[in-house]
Amino acid sequence: MSNALETSFEFFPPRTPVGQEKLASLCDRLVAYDPTFFSVTYGAGASVRERTLDAVIRARRGNVDAAPHLSCIGSDRENLAELLATYRREGVRRIVALRGDVPSGEISVGEFRYANELIEFIREETGDAFELIAAAYPEMHPQAPNYETDLRYFVNKMQAGADKAITQYFYDAEAYFHFVEKAQAQGIDKPIIPGIMPIVDADKLRRFSATCGASIPRWIDKQLDAYAMDPQSLQAFGQEVVTRLCERLIEGGAPGLHFYTLNQAEPTLAVLDNLNVNRA
Repeated sequence: MSNALETSFEFFPPRTPVGQEKLASLCDRLVAYDPTFFSVTYGAGASVRERTLDAVIRARRGNVDAAPHLSCIGSDRENLAELLATYRREGVRRIVALRGDVPSGEISVGEFRYANELIEFIREETGDAFELIAAAYPEMHPQAPNYETDLRYFVNKMQAGADKAITQYFYDAEAYFHFVEKAQAQGIDKPIIPGIMPIVDADKLRRFSATCGASIPRWIDKQLDAYAMDPQSLQAFGQEVVTRLCERLIEGGAPGLHFYTLNQAEPTLAVLDNLNVNRA
């Protein structure tokens, strides 16, 4: 594999001092692979947003760009403008702009309904101050009525001002290549970076996949069952599957790899080592 492979890594803001220490260790280890940026998830509610900001600041102390997530849900123009100004003061250069999931309960939808509206607002508010990254769904967003409609939503986001996209994770490389081909046929020539989810815990993977609409191929699902009582074999199987997926994506021209780390270092590092990605 090419040593010039561009990588980025996503994590979520920790809730506890122990989690903060774990995240610091994670960042220190991943920095050695010269990532393009870290991305930090973001949820509705002031406390979660404060943790995102804190995690972004901590990550940038390691001299790596940090790209905070911003979502429409529960947001208004005034609060987002303040947050964007804060990120500019902190030297943030990238933002992952998302619609976000509607939480159950008390939080209103906010002033924006879709990610393209958020992207348009950020561009109006800040010009070219940020590289804007949108989300893509090779296997279709779980709430989309059909594939073509979902593709149109994606095109709208890119035309609104996004510079690149990161996909939801998947385990069928052909789904990614098909999506890229369809997007290019709609005039989208910006990078679409595949999202990679290491396989660590079968139950968690199935829950995540059911929520986000990512499919688990039957042959992988059957192997997850076979290794249910053998975590070591499951780990080895997961590393092999994800490594082969990454190889296929790179060989097919993917512009980089974005790893969903779930704040765990070892599964992602194992794949990077399998790919012979040199340390900085």
